[in-house]
Amino acid sequence: MRYSLIALAAGLAAASTAPAFAQDTAAAAPAAPAAASYPATPAGAAQYVAAVEADFAKSSIEVNRANWINYTYINEDTDALSAKANGDFTEKQVSYATQAARYAGVAGLDPDVARKLGILRQNIVMPAPSTPGAAAELSDIGTRMSSAYGKGKGTLDGKPINGSDIEAEMGNVNHTPAEYAEMWTSWHDNVGKPLKADYVKQVEIANKGAKELGYADVGAMWRSGYDMTPEQFAAETERLWQEVKPLYLALHTYVRRKLNEKYGDAVQAKTGPIRADLLGNMWAQEWGNIYPLVAPAGAGDLGYDIGDLLTAQNKTPIDMVKAGEGFYSSLGFQPLPDTFWTRSMITKPADREVICHASAWDIDNMDDIRIKMCTKVNSDDFVTIHHELGHNYYQRAYKNQSYLYQNGANDGFHEAIGDFIALSITPQYLVQIGLLDKAKVPSADKDIGLLLRQAMDKVAFLPFGLLIDRYRWGIFDGSIQPADYNKAWTKMRMDYQGIVPPAARPDDAFDAGAKYHIPGNTPYTRYFLARILQFQFYQAACKQAGWKGPLHRCSFYGDKKVGENLNKMLEMGQSKPWPDALKVFTGSPKISAKPMLDYFAPLKEWLDAQNKGQTAGW
Repeated sequence: MRYSLIALAAGLAAASTAPAFAQDTAAAAPAAPAAASYPATPAGAAQYVAAVEADFAKSSIEVNRANWINYTYINEDTDALSAKANGDFTEKQVSYATQAARYAGVAGLDPDVARKLGILRQNIVMPAPSTPGAAAELSDIGTRMSSAYGKGKGTLDGKPINGSDIEAEMGNVNHTPAEYAEMWTSWHDNVGKPLKADYVKQVEIANKGAKELGYADVGAMWRSGYDMTPEQFAAETERLWQEVKPLYLALHTYVRRKLNEKYGDAVQAKTGPIRADLLGNMWAQEWGNIYPLVAPAGAGDLGYDIGDLLTAQNKTPIDMVKAGEGFYSSLGFQPLPDTFWTRSMITKPADREVICHASAWDIDNMDDIRIKMCTKVNSDDFVTIHHELGHNYYQRAYKNQSYLYQNGANDGFHEAIGDFIALSITPQYLVQIGLLDKAKVPSADKDIGLLLRQAMDKVAFLPFGLLIDRYRWGIFDGSIQPADYNKAWTKMRMDYQGIVPPAARPDDAFDAGAKYHIPGNTPYTRYFLARILQFQFYQAACKQAGWKGPLHRCSFYGDKKVGENLNKMLEMGQSKPWPDALKVFTGSPKISAKPMLDYFAPLKEWLDAQNKGQTAGW
């Protein structure tokens, strides 16, 4: 995963990932270009940008490798190597960003050069100030937190359980409420709380770096990377949330009632918020694992489970990745390179600590693309594979762009590509690849069940996808102080998601730190955008494929025209403002929640009928 300037987070929601920054630590490396060497003229600015791109392109490979080793083989030595590489890169990155400001007021800049200067300034995730030692300290903190998270454990029945396994157990509907509460509480206590001091210090350092670059704080800097002002971006995401909020409220109301019927008033009340640990996911970000508890009678029985289908055919994790590759190949994309198969980490090694969080990597900015997963043979990971490969195919599509354009049109695009491909994992697609017997394809009377299962992940995620960054924006701008970190987190989870912890939480806890993307410093609004964009992409692909039936049953598997049109957008990278890229594939430059609402329209009507007489909200 090429993280030199902006993280390409990956995970299903997952997604997600950790930064693999770029810096050549070799002693014989050439000196980095300095703006003072180039005149403050249009020609000088162009020469400076070209020199910076050449330096980044050359220096990225070693640091990407250092980070890959650290994430797939955690120990003191790889921690140190990763911290050194990332610290050196952060210094370089901040230096280039500061120098880029020298050309900001130059009249007559080539538009392409001006855009690249903007990217240099805006796409730093955690900037260090120019104070000697600050970059190294920031990098040490980041590596320490990431490593601690990767080695973190909770408990089940009093016995330690690692992150990958505890996530799976939270999705096991056969546990008792007490067991869910134990796993939830132990994970948040053991993983989140110990990171707080480091996180507070990191915020302090990074905010100083952001101010040196001309931003009010780190949050304002993050919001500046979307071809609009920070204020416009915050307003745009709020607009989209308000469009989809009624759908989320309907789902929340229905699920709450079903959990009350399952567990009783003493565990889950009929009204108010939902207990977070009962939703099948450590962070209550996606609820699909508890679908069996909320499935409507008759229509809810889909007749198959992807994990069961895979197991019945003795499919391995490698087979699952091969199936994901097959989808992209069916659209006309070239097969993954041989090195993908020899260098990826597809299953968890038995002999060492690794970061299991799924991610996609671009080591050399060309063809050395990989995924890192602790793949299990189940439905979730089958979908996640299609998602992660979306990053890889995007990375390869824009490899011929100049270095600063080797990125998604915006970070939401990078997440949405694999997600919209995964929407095409319909029963018909499963038949086409030989996983499902055609006779077992659910009939139309099962559509509500199919849609509810999708909504349990796609719709349930929306407020979570929004609040992670809104929480951090408050930390960065000072409106949330360290003493109130947990109180603010719990309140925001209540306000946006309508959920509460299984028991009262201490004020000195740091529950947000138990979510990978917080210590991993991955901006998160991209996932919210991806949830919206994927349906816009999906609807466009289905129209291009000539699909005439209900949107949720469309699969464009095997449609070369869709693949050709998709590639036109992917190969643009970040070379144009994202509305331009959006228009290339969808015909519209405006992001819209309407395709998502169209997709779930039958479900919304059904939920409203089910919720009649119920109290919505919390």
